[in-house]
Amino acid sequence: MMLQSKLPNVGTTIFTVMSALATEHNAINLGQGFPDYPMDEALTDLVSKAMQDGYNQYAPMPGHLALREAIAQKVQRLYGTTIHPDTEITITPGGTYAIYSAITAAIGPGDEVIVFEPAYDSYIPNIEINGGKVVRIPLQFPDYSIDWDAVRKAISPRTKMILLNSPHNPTGAGAERNRHCTTP
Repeated sequence: MMLQSKLPNVGTTIFTVMSALATEHNAINLGQGFPDYPMDEALTDLVSKAMQDGYNQYAPMPGHLALREAIAQKVQRLYGTTIHPDTEITITPGGTYAIYSAITAAIGPGDEVIVFEPAYDSYIPNIEINGGKVVRIPLQFPDYSIDWDAVRKAISPRTKMILLNSPHNPTGAGAERNRHCTTP
């Protein structure tokens, strides 16, 4: 039986390419977060203790409440912003999964999503698999700033999402470079 991909144009990701090159050349891989050091013994002891104490079941869908509460407290302490752990925090097993979940929850066939390029390689396939249309806006070289006039021109009645992260992945440019912007 032959399976046909829903994303036939998605090939090998840059992370796969760079990881293979780093291995081939015995280089430090800055493209992906591979832990290349032993796990802290205190952490493995705590994980073992938690398992022995019965904390070995699936977490609730939004994540363990105590962790969500700790995150809400940290956000309050660091940023002076109150967020509700029951309704405004969801724990995911990683950033890429969180991005996929957010796009899948919000984007349907024909919805447009503005993506700043170069972009993290999961954005475009996640949009396309949900039937969305990618609207690409190049970041401005050399500082990788956002051209807000281009954003204003790209927004249409079908625009449902603008993917914005800081620092930008993969350029590392931070939002502070775009502080002068006003809401389009």
